Amino acid sequence: MDTAIILEYAWVLIVLIGLEGLLAADNAVVLAVMVRHLDPVRRRKALFYGLLGAFVFRVIAILLLVWLVQWWWVQALGALYLFYVSISHLIAIYKHKGESADDLVEEQKDKKQSGFWMTVFKVELADIAFAVDSILAAAAIALALPEVGGDFFGVNAGQYSVMLIGGLIGVIIMRFFANYFVELLAKRPTLEAAAFVIVGWVGVKLAVLTLAHEAIGIIPAEFPHSTTWKIIFWAVMVIIVLAGWFGGSKKDDGDSKEA
Repeated sequence: MDTAIILEYAWVLIVLIGLEGLLAADNAVVLAVMVRHLDPVRRRKALFYGLLGAFVFRVIAILLLVWLVQWWWVQALGALYLFYVSISHLIAIYKHKGESADDLVEEQKDKKQSGFWMTVFKVELADIAFAVDSILAAAAIALALPEVGGDFFGVNAGQYSVMLIGGLIGVIIMRFFANYFVELLAKRPTLEAAAFVIVGWVGVKLAVLTLAHEAIGIIPAEFPHSTTWKIIFWAVMVIIVLAGWFGGSKKDDGDSKEA
């Protein structure tokens, strides 16, 4: 296999790990708030079902994508969905700017407390949304990679492997590394906004793939795989990450404790 292709695949996996890590931190906070009203024993059970559901729904999403990504209109819907996720979360971040995690917890406690299975049901619905978000983002990046190996039900095996790894990495990070990312987001709040800007930018990548599809042909079919587009895409990606990292003031431990 060409060394350049190996390096490109490795780079994409590194980017996916970073993106999934940032999104997993936000997802973990949401799930924690959803089960906060339960007692410790049932809380652990609810989170266990959440982990199981996250794994199952990601696998289902990957299996469905094996067939669905072959149609341009599915890629178009995926792009629109990623735009929606990005814009809606950015608006929510702006509206709740200045609110702490404790404020969100208290807001949850003020609501009528749900029973255990209703809570599990809500957690699973959240898992479905997270799975779609994660897999579409992974697919948008993976589908532009050079084809490696044979076909897997109509999708290139190499690209499918990246989608599979990217989706499952989200589950692993959410449960085993989420605490670190929650602390990182607490210290650098602008990273959360950067994560959803990246989701929107990945939606642009999926839109480019849609417009280049042979059934549409608005832009040349080779453009999504061209060096020019790859340089533009990754350069903007790096700029977004750097802006998220350095764009806001870093909070120290003293500030976190006071808040």
